[in-house]
Amino acid sequence: MHVAMIGTGYVGLVSGACFADFGHVVTCIDKDGAKIEQLKSGGIPIYEPGLDTLVAQNVKAGRLFFDTEAAEAVKKADAVFIAVGTPSRRGDGHADLSYVYAAAEEIAGLMNGFTVVVTKSTVPVGTGDEIEKILRAKRPDADFAVVSNPEFLREGAAIEDFKRPDRVVVGTDDDRAREIMRELYRPLYLNETPIVFTSRRTSELTKYAANAFLAMKITFINEMADLCEAVGGDVQHVARGIGLDNRIGGKFLHAGPGYGGSCFPKDTLALVRTATDYGSPVELIETTVRVNDQRKKAMARKIMTAMGGDLKGKTVGVLGLTFKPNTDDMRDAPSLDIVPALQAMGAKVQAFDPAGATEARQLLRDIDLKEDPYAVAAGADALVLITEWDQFRALDLDRLKLLMNQPLMIDLRNVYRPEDMRVRGFTYVSVGRP
Repeated sequence: MHVAMIGTGYVGLVSGACFADFGHVVTCIDKDGAKIEQLKSGGIPIYEPGLDTLVAQNVKAGRLFFDTEAAEAVKKADAVFIAVGTPSRRGDGHADLSYVYAAAEEIAGLMNGFTVVVTKSTVPVGTGDEIEKILRAKRPDADFAVVSNPEFLREGAAIEDFKRPDRVVVGTDDDRAREIMRELYRPLYLNETPIVFTSRRTSELTKYAANAFLAMKITFINEMADLCEAVGGDVQHVARGIGLDNRIGGKFLHAGPGYGGSCFPKDTLALVRTATDYGSPVELIETTVRVNDQRKKAMARKIMTAMGGDLKGKTVGVLGLTFKPNTDDMRDAPSLDIVPALQAMGAKVQAFDPAGATEARQLLRDIDLKEDPYAVAAGADALVLITEWDQFRALDLDRLKLLMNQPLMIDLRNVYRPEDMRVRGFTYVSVGRP
């Protein structure tokens, strides 16, 4: 089948490459000429493990193409995916749908024959209806169906998530569109992947509900971590104790400095705004948003307390800046709250992140970026582990101790065992553990 993917951001590029790997002919389209030239020359504008190889293989096979112009690809396409950004709108928290609607306007003038227009972007309930109105107003003669097909990709594991998903959700009442979507995802039938067909509005809401629930789960275990610290419990044992219950599950029960990234902060806020607009408030999610914001800010105070209450003239070494490992994404990362707060308290901050240096230079001021963890430790009065990259899991603790002004580690991801750190002579502070 022929696919046009409007947008070569994280979702569009990963989805386009994976559809091509399924055997479909895919053209990824973006207005950013520099990005398209980079992709054509073999470069990848985002950090995602395995994506460079996947793109190169499918370009070589003649199934994956990149273009700044949509006309030819859309005219040939059986399905046109809208995979553009929907950032939170400043001021009110609603999703900014200007890019989605602009894409719909462009697609309308280019459709040829029956075309399935698919929203892959995360959009509020009712957006598909608006896209349909735009298409119908501009092309009353056109034969098309608008479908919702939300993405459930985790940054750092996106290719695996696309090819071996827990489920595929498709929102449409059109029989022809349903068959085209089945054909697009046909390779997944071999893995017996559930494909859930539902109404378009239900599909749109499912995406927000999924992310809001996971965000709520993270926030819950973070509050349990605070309670564990107060009563002398161990949050990791609590998480395991409840996670072994199949009704709860162990995923997303890892205490830390709060959630960030491109999805959870934006999507929880958008769901709250949508619910308010429809007069059906979601108070659990409202509380989740508020508690998570407070938590990220509280982490700097936790660090200050561990360092004796005064950071003036002290050096803090930070390990990890991205919102999670295996990505260069720093959108709403806890580090964006923690680092400036430490600096405001008088600390000098030096840091290392395996993939986030370029973003960090743009988003964080006066931060001294180092080439490896040991350079970060040199002269530091404390090490703070913010992002749990694999290379931070087995550091040479004896070497760190020699390099630091004092052996203090504040581990916001509970990577290390408290007893091991004590044996090595470290003062060790973690989250939700005695």
